[in-house]
Amino acid sequence: MTAESSAPPTATAPPTATYRLQLQPDLPFAAAEKAVPYLAALGVSHLHLSPVLEAVPGSTHGYDVVDHARVRAELGGEEGLRALAATAAAHGLRLVVDTVPNHMAVPAPESLNAALWAVLRDGPASPYARWFDIDWDGGHGGRVLLPVLGGRLGDELGNIRVDGDVLRYHDHAFPIRPGTERLPLPRLLDAQWYRLSWWRLARSEINYRRFFTISELIGVRVEDEAVFGATHATILRLLREGVVDGLRIDHPDGLAAPGDYLARLHAATGGRWTVVEKILTGRERLPHGWSCAGTTGYDALRHLDGLFVCPLGSGRLFTVYRDFVAPLADAGGDWEETVRRAAYEVVTHDLAAEVERLVRTAGRVSDQASRQGDHAPWALRTAIRELLVRLPVYRPYATDHAGARDPRRAEQDAAMLAEAAARARTVFRSPQEALAVDLVRDLALGLLGDGPDCEDFRARFAQTSSALRAKSVEDTAFYRYVPLLSACEVGADPGAPTVGVDTFHAYCARIQRDWPLTSTVLSTHDTKRSADARARIAVLTECPERWRDLLRRASAGPGEGPQPPDQHLAWTAWQTAFGLGKPSAERLIPSVLKAVREAGLQTSWTEQDAGYEEAVGEFLRAGPCGPAASLLTELAADLAPYIRANVLSAALLHLTMPGVPDLYQGTETEFTALVDPDNRRPPRLRADLLTELDDGADPQDLSAEKLLLTARALRLRRDRPDWFGVHGTYTPLHADGSAAGHCLAFVRAGRAVTVATRLSLRLAEDGGWRDTELTLPGPGPWHDLLTGREVPGPVVCLRELLARYPVALLVGEG
Repeated sequence: MTAESSAPPTATAPPTATYRLQLQPDLPFAAAEKAVPYLAALGVSHLHLSPVLEAVPGSTHGYDVVDHARVRAELGGEEGLRALAATAAAHGLRLVVDTVPNHMAVPAPESLNAALWAVLRDGPASPYARWFDIDWDGGHGGRVLLPVLGGRLGDELGNIRVDGDVLRYHDHAFPIRPGTERLPLPRLLDAQWYRLSWWRLARSEINYRRFFTISELIGVRVEDEAVFGATHATILRLLREGVVDGLRIDHPDGLAAPGDYLARLHAATGGRWTVVEKILTGRERLPHGWSCAGTTGYDALRHLDGLFVCPLGSGRLFTVYRDFVAPLADAGGDWEETVRRAAYEVVTHDLAAEVERLVRTAGRVSDQASRQGDHAPWALRTAIRELLVRLPVYRPYATDHAGARDPRRAEQDAAMLAEAAARARTVFRSPQEALAVDLVRDLALGLLGDGPDCEDFRARFAQTSSALRAKSVEDTAFYRYVPLLSACEVGADPGAPTVGVDTFHAYCARIQRDWPLTSTVLSTHDTKRSADARARIAVLTECPERWRDLLRRASAGPGEGPQPPDQHLAWTAWQTAFGLGKPSAERLIPSVLKAVREAGLQTSWTEQDAGYEEAVGEFLRAGPCGPAASLLTELAADLAPYIRANVLSAALLHLTMPGVPDLYQGTETEFTALVDPDNRRPPRLRADLLTELDDGADPQDLSAEKLLLTARALRLRRDRPDWFGVHGTYTPLHADGSAAGHCLAFVRAGRAVTVATRLSLRLAEDGGWRDTELTLPGPGPWHDLLTGREVPGPVVCLRELLARYPVALLVGEG
């Protein structure tokens, strides 16, 4: 019986708020179970768990799944998961689980992935061959390329040995094709369904779909009904049995047809609350036809962060950056140029194999089409590359039948590809050769029929587009264009980092109307800097001259210890250290080394410059983590009130805006963390502090204030779900007076009012709130959940309302 033919689970109430726990061997189900009483007291309705199915041993994230049929033993197995669910239920909580439909691990030893093992042993005839997105005709004599060797095959033969019916290479193990066991090693290697190769061949020769450019993760074909059933059976069973209540879908853009997948999943789950990790770019909207509650929330993060970036100051900060770093336009000096160069590098180098697959497929279509034929491979290759680098979003959705329910999206994709095609044609000298662009565009839009090659091309084009956008923007340009590191976040636009009050209100109104149960986030396991680290950095846009002065002082005195190997690195290091708050070499060096490798300007993951990286470490120890760290400490102390305003305001807006807030572990208190693995350490949960606050203790620091705010807001959402859910309303409130632009306020369902402060340093420099007032949606009385005070309405003086905290959460008594 397939998963789809089983009776779907019964729909349950959607979450009011979720709390993400990053499970790993150091944080198994048993540890999560111990946290349940605290999280229930905090006020969330659901625990949000990272992937729970069997993964590569020791994995700290769980996205490298090896077996969909089993709950991960290292976390406590299914018994441990059920115990966690039972304890959660006893405290009124349910579980949301991260699900990974796009890929599985290519582990070492490979036998850990039984399905892949069967394919490597038996080839295309294996019943599991349909599981994986392998191009058997993509060269290598009908074999799967496995880029696992540390050097060329001839140099590594001495490290490869036969062990019965297994071929071993260091930690790797491969099945030997039956009947070939007794062949001499060179002939035995040639006789397998796979080709062992030097790892550097992956970029140009690999013939299976990967997760982005990670060869250790192989694409899974969940568009196949049988594959969907097999890979989702355990998760769906756990849903039916009440162990799991909702799903987070990892990287849907990697799928052949995300909308179709979600429609199938929606039917199989009985409509359980499901959100998708879809990254929206610019004005892009989630496809209307998708059967889900919304995104995982990076669009909300972008709108929240942008509120705290000063429009004028960010421009002046860029000037300081330009003068200090002097970057070339395409290496961090101009956002669009930096993205374009990165995209060309990735599409021609890292994704060369994926492009070549598209070239072969387009060539077959061209050869068979009377009006579309006679396109040289080089022309098709150029057309594919030029179209891909010009797409402003992660991917088009022409492969989705679900997209037929959203004609607006289809029109947008057509217009987007038409504009990209117009620009792509300009690189051709001959207009006739430029017709290759039209062929590729029509194939990408599904205008040339539904034959196997046409269907394959538009799916692979979309999947390659997604990988290109992720690798060139998230993993390259964000590390090259660094005037404001807090704007270099997934889904953000570092070239236009500010968000105005009216834009934020319009976004919230649209979310409440179209996707009221979407997830919203400020920090995740994938954010490059936690929300509080970004809040610290954002203050620099309000005082760019002070940042310039700090850098001048930090750079003075050549010869007094190690100097930065380059100014781009120095800028990145100092701003990262400021965001971290208390720089330590142990935490800062891995993060900055990752940044310079991702940037790929001086060193990279695959071509590491040991001398440069050693110089980076020496500079960090002597500079931001050395005596000069006092410069950061002094500036942070001076800016502490404004950092506090950013942290508390962003938190309250997140917890009360439309959508379902998802809190990342530990972020209910002050949490400054850098990119993984720094942000994936097991959290310190402050149950003791929460108890003290509930007993009436006065908050003594920012962590206590943030915890108080978080608990009060979450409990309000839990107790009044009708105010914040599908049937709630969102109404902007506008202040009057000289400082009105520094207030962001709204009311939910006419009963709960949020008031937050933005650009607080500029507010203080301009004389404070002075005469600024806010008109509440009724006479009240209103009760401030943070201070306990009664607030008479309908008009309140912001100077008085926000005297204790830079935020207020008011509840009407009527």
